[in-house]
Amino acid sequence: MLVPKRKGFHDMDGTGKIFKFAKKISMTNELSEQEQIRRQALEELYKMGINPYPAETFEVNALTTEIHVNFPANTFMYQDVSIAGRIMSRRIMGAASFVELQDAHGRIQLYFKRDDICPGEDKTLYNTVFKRLLDIGDIIGVKGFVFITQMGEITIHVKEFALLSKSLRPLPIVKEKDAVVYDAFTDPEQRYRQRYVDLIVNPNVRQTFIKRAAIMNSMRTFLNQKGYLEVETPVLQPLYGGAAARPFKTFHNALNSTLYLRIANELYLKRLIVGGYDGVFEFAKDFRNEGMDRFHNPEFTQMELYVAYKDYEWMMNLVEEMVEKIAYDTNGSTQIKVGDNIIDFKRPWKRFTMFEAIKHFTGIDISAMDEPELRDTACKCGVETTEAMGKGKLIDEIFGATCEPKLIQPTFITDYPVEMSPLAKKHRGKEGLVERFEAIVNGKELCNAFSELNDPIDQRQRFEAQLELGRRGDDESMVLDEDFLRAIEYGMPPTAGLGMGIDRLAMVMTNSHSIQDVLFFPQMKPEIKSIITSVEDFVAKGIPAEYAELVMKSGFSTLESLKTAVPSKLFNSICGLRKKLKLDIKAPTIEEVTSWVNNA
Repeated sequence: MLVPKRKGFHDMDGTGKIFKFAKKISMTNELSEQEQIRRQALEELYKMGINPYPAETFEVNALTTEIHVNFPANTFMYQDVSIAGRIMSRRIMGAASFVELQDAHGRIQLYFKRDDICPGEDKTLYNTVFKRLLDIGDIIGVKGFVFITQMGEITIHVKEFALLSKSLRPLPIVKEKDAVVYDAFTDPEQRYRQRYVDLIVNPNVRQTFIKRAAIMNSMRTFLNQKGYLEVETPVLQPLYGGAAARPFKTFHNALNSTLYLRIANELYLKRLIVGGYDGVFEFAKDFRNEGMDRFHNPEFTQMELYVAYKDYEWMMNLVEEMVEKIAYDTNGSTQIKVGDNIIDFKRPWKRFTMFEAIKHFTGIDISAMDEPELRDTACKCGVETTEAMGKGKLIDEIFGATCEPKLIQPTFITDYPVEMSPLAKKHRGKEGLVERFEAIVNGKELCNAFSELNDPIDQRQRFEAQLELGRRGDDESMVLDEDFLRAIEYGMPPTAGLGMGIDRLAMVMTNSHSIQDVLFFPQMKPEIKSIITSVEDFVAKGIPAEYAELVMKSGFSTLESLKTAVPSKLFNSICGLRKKLKLDIKAPTIEEVTSWVNNA
């Protein structure tokens, strides 16, 4: 028997504190009936001297998946199995029972036989602990051997078991019958807010994050093999830069100065190129104080890469090679189903200049237009504009509205207007443009890259132009970073730079509809807590105190919710609880219950 009975365990300091605490929480009015029952079970376990949260290591020597793969071919390997996981279902049939156990990798059936669990005369461990005090959601460890049932199911015959963690909240159990799923935990709000529950009851979700980790590992291996150095740069910055976005602002008491959560790590990585590294990259957590939708979260991950003596044409070839490899490493193919589309990452990818793309999809050539003409064109294309928008912003908005959603297959958009790209080098052959590209996949930007601007005079002029946009009201314009200018005045070699959104890439590679699906804990609006009414509030409405507790145990924790009660159902619930809890009070009449509902 793995569960020890220790004298006085429930009362370790001789004061009865643990027992009293368990009793107190078991009767709290905020808890559902199921939660109260589980706390009563917890109390009984303590009374029996069983620790429901033991500290000892439970040695595991097998996983569910490997048992399913290797048995029965390697029968001898699984005659002494030790495995741990969460109870997901139970079928109790008197002296024998079946349990479905879920570990981090999958599920397996367990077979419990009373006489094996309790070989002596004392059957408490099976009859009381296992049958009555364990619940779905509890975490247990078992020891036994593997066999195949008459129904052909691989099963562990349990010889010993231990309770490793008592679950005090019931799981939302997903049921399946005749290939139809019932009670699925699918509400997005609940799934994102309670990701821990989502991971338990929706195993496919765990696979999404396993694949996300594989994406990052594939990318990291690819870049390491190229000889580039992975680095870390500050998250808290005295100046935010490297992108056009609103920052999160904070204050450092010791330095008596304002700091910002970084919107990008570009300017710091370029400082390292100045310092003499040939290639550096970073998987960076960035923060932008902007709106939220299915493609944007205020906290996100991107990989930025800077390689000396290269240009944007070279970087395009590297991106093709790297993403093709990632697709193959994570999905076994370059072709990936995303929504209704099959996206093929096989090289080479299609290439358009920005002006070519706009002309291709709209029939309008905007390459020679000035700001007023662009504003008129934007209006004709149904794009809303403001006076704060300069030439670059207008072109960006036109492209975003007319072209971007139509680019499904991987496509490079190149040669952006200089006004849109204050950190990119001027085009070597096209006046007014810069050497920049974005990779668009499934209608959304996947990455952004430049031949990096290394002319300190030109860079200062670009920053000053950004300051002017800020004065006009553009709250996403860049700030002037004097230290960065000082760095490149020492000389920065010609450099190709890349920023790739890991969350966006994960969405594509895992066929996820929303960025929240590839983030363990996406940002959410503050949870609205329900206001719990006290027993005294019910008494004030004419409900006797002894009945008020039963009303609340029936699921009506507020007077507002009581107004919606069906009197006959509430009457039956109160009478049932009175009998179940063996309360020495007379049953109310249906008329009394009806008056409570009407007066709430």
